[in-house]
Amino acid sequence: MSGLRAQVASFDRPVRLLMINQFAINLAFYMLMPYLADHLAHGLGLAAWMVGLVLGVRNLSQQGMFLVGGTLADRYGCKPMILAGCALRTAAFGLLGVADTLPALLAASAATGLAGALFNPAVRAYLAQEAGEERRVEAFATFNVFYQAGILIGPLAGLALLAWDFSAVCAVAALIFGALAVLQARALPARPPAERGAEPAWRAVATDWRTIAANRPFLLFAAAMTGSYVLAFQVYLALPLRARELFGERTGLVTGAVFAVSALAALSGQLKLTAWAKRTMAGPRAIACGLVVMGAAFLPLLPGTHDTVIGAGALLFCAALLAWGGALLYPFEMDTVVRLSGDRLVATYYGAYNTASGIAISLGNLAVGALFDTGVSWLPWACLAATGLVCAGLVAWLHRAGHLALRPVALPV
Repeated sequence: MSGLRAQVASFDRPVRLLMINQFAINLAFYMLMPYLADHLAHGLGLAAWMVGLVLGVRNLSQQGMFLVGGTLADRYGCKPMILAGCALRTAAFGLLGVADTLPALLAASAATGLAGALFNPAVRAYLAQEAGEERRVEAFATFNVFYQAGILIGPLAGLALLAWDFSAVCAVAALIFGALAVLQARALPARPPAERGAEPAWRAVATDWRTIAANRPFLLFAAAMTGSYVLAFQVYLALPLRARELFGERTGLVTGAVFAVSALAALSGQLKLTAWAKRTMAGPRAIACGLVVMGAAFLPLLPGTHDTVIGAGALLFCAALLAWGGALLYPFEMDTVVRLSGDRLVATYYGAYNTASGIAISLGNLAVGALFDTGVSWLPWACLAATGLVCAGLVAWLHRAGHLALRPVALPV
């Protein structure tokens, strides 16, 4: 803990504020979202397809709008987008607490996702700019500690508030986002965007997007890294499915333990892993090693034992390895995106990167679900393990071929 305090204190005030901001964002989000489906299905009595629609709209509006949110941050500044996202999520969570019709719920869900698309790329671009090239990796490592802490504490806080009702959860989550908006409006320094020419906004945006589409090293890196997001998401999909196979209806405790172990592993290992990797290897190699660890996380599940004790232990070990692998690669991954952007249009690059990862998660989940439906118990775990190894090989190849080296980004003509 003292090491974390010293690390946080070594950064300037805007960086510290962004870290606190991310903790509060995840605290509020995860105190509400894990319980939304149950509220919709049992609290409001919606049909299963309606529940899926409401949750799907949130994911689609966020993943589909990341590129737009990043573009707006580069054009108008990161701070306005952070404030707009927090304010919009305040209203959206407030509406979720009182809405009882499908149109209102869809509107609140879409606004929740759009809010994330506005502030996520902006926060990361602002953090990268404030930390500077020399300290960017350490900044993102520390940022991830706050990120994971919010994921750990949020569901516990939401569970406590559910003793009243779901509306209380929504109200507190909305208040947190409202307070964040006020705090950052007052304390977060404005950083004006780069000077733009006199060309129309639509033409400038088209030029920016063509710049990204022409950046082959970035596109190759984004494609290679999509597997890491598919693997990380299995804490929400494959591991709960395996827990249900082992424990039937009594999966709640094991699933909760999986989430807790995942967050605690990332919290405890992030700074140590980052410091070790910086001393011993180049950034792309750290990313490749992280992907290998994430793939290897699924190997303990290959035997498919029906012993509940061994099975539960394998699930928890898998969750810990996934978290450690993600913690190892994350700061270097974020730094690589900035390097490949040439320190230009950073928020737009982050938006495009997040959109690609969101598409990968959706397609990956369909594939993982299909693998479970085959009834071959070892097949999902073998394919997930292979995904980590293949992605690690791709990143290593990109590094050896020189595609991940810092170079000027050519502008489209």
